[in-house]
Amino acid sequence: MGLKIHVVLVEPLYEGNVGSTARAMKNFGFLELGLVNPCELDGQARAFAMHARDIMETASVHSTIQDALKDSDLIIAATGNPGLRVEEHIRAPAYTPSEIKKMLDGKQGTISILFGREDKGLLNDELKLCDIIMSIPTSSDYPSMNLSHAVAVVLYELSSIKAGNVSLAQHLDLDLMYGHIQELLDDIDYPPHKKDKTMLMLQRIFGRARLTSREVQTIRGLIRRIQYRLHHLFDN
Repeated sequence: MGLKIHVVLVEPLYEGNVGSTARAMKNFGFLELGLVNPCELDGQARAFAMHARDIMETASVHSTIQDALKDSDLIIAATGNPGLRVEEHIRAPAYTPSEIKKMLDGKQGTISILFGREDKGLLNDELKLCDIIMSIPTSSDYPSMNLSHAVAVVLYELSSIKAGNVSLAQHLDLDLMYGHIQELLDDIDYPPHKKDKTMLMLQRIFGRARLTSREVQTIRGLIRRIQYRLHHLFDN
């Protein structure tokens, strides 16, 4: 299976950035590009892509982020400044690209990396879809990076990843696990106003752990056992 890394641009505003992103991808050996509601791609995009036009022209185009991420096992959000506009339980902790590289060494699966809009990045609701937050360390004097430059920095760091035989859990299995956890929170009368933030924190924790399918099944089995015991106690 190997390790597949998909670059996903969310509503890119400038076609030159899309073309330059395709060029950066080809520079570092990445081929899978996804576009969510992109700007019109015309001559400028092809000109900036240079000899990577094939990546741009075969990119998958989606109307929603969810559709772009449907085959992902792990979802990483690239955000320029995780300390701004982002609630604490969403932003922390943010990892550098080199730290992400170390996390993924020896793994196999499909990874999607989301890059946000040039003017406002990724919205909070979009960050909540992601398992891990990544941020490029930049100068505090001018922290904002051009979109395609950010893609190039990230892909340079990740280009030396060595895939292994440790398979990441499929996101479908993770979603089933999160559903079980939500059921358990209901069973123990967990405060409703805390539930969403707690689930998001757990998603961050499990995302950083890069769970395998076997680990997910073990956690689900444990939750089912707890639920069984709780229901048995209540029935008596």
